[in-house]
Amino acid sequence: MVHVAETGSTNADLLALAKAGVEEGSWVRADRQTAGRGRQGRAWISPPGNFYASTLVRLRPGDPGASGLAFAAAVALEQVVRDLLSARDAEMLCLKWPNDLLLSGAKLSGILLERAEDALVIGIGVNLAHHPDLPDRATTSLAMHGVSVTPEAFLDRLAEAVGQWVSIWRNKGLEPVVDRWLARAHPVGAPITARMPDGAVVDGRFDGLARDGALRLRLADGAVRVMHAADIFLI
Repeated sequence: MVHVAETGSTNADLLALAKAGVEEGSWVRADRQTAGRGRQGRAWISPPGNFYASTLVRLRPGDPGASGLAFAAAVALEQVVRDLLSARDAEMLCLKWPNDLLLSGAKLSGILLERAEDALVIGIGVNLAHHPDLPDRATTSLAMHGVSVTPEAFLDRLAEAVGQWVSIWRNKGLEPVVDRWLARAHPVGAPITARMPDGAVVDGRFDGLARDGALRLRLADGAVRVMHAADIFLI
């Protein structure tokens, strides 16, 4: 595991290390990022005290689709956070497509996958001690729910869980990963709004996932729209 006090992006650092030949399962963790990124190029605010880390998967011939690793990382993260929460707060924890973790309806974490040849880097950010004020969504932190955990201790738990779920993805395929994701996500039938990359907004109800992990959105007329990229908001 590589630890740095400050860096631009742990994903960028690990992609560079991947080119130099570091092995699968390597991690890079930073106390602070100056150029952290979320999905669709958003800036990820990175004050000290929160968790910023990336891990590496070396894709092999015969592996399931690489996009499934987003779900593997999400269920691993949910597992770790659930174990830290009180029983009451754990009931308010859920996954939101494709890999956000919500606590009492507010965003707690984010996951970003980036690939270079056979190197797939999974970046994970978690609001442990602080949470930003964002104009378009509620946010929270573990500290707001009475959980005090250091980034170092959090990584110890997360590395084990990610390794477990990557192994399941590789050896058993995407199906058990998606089954776990669905069991921990907002329920089928939940009303949601999808904001498309082109800015279009589509309302409907969550209708589960396609075999490849794409979102199924049931529209008011009963038709089902399959989405591979969108921002999802629970109504």
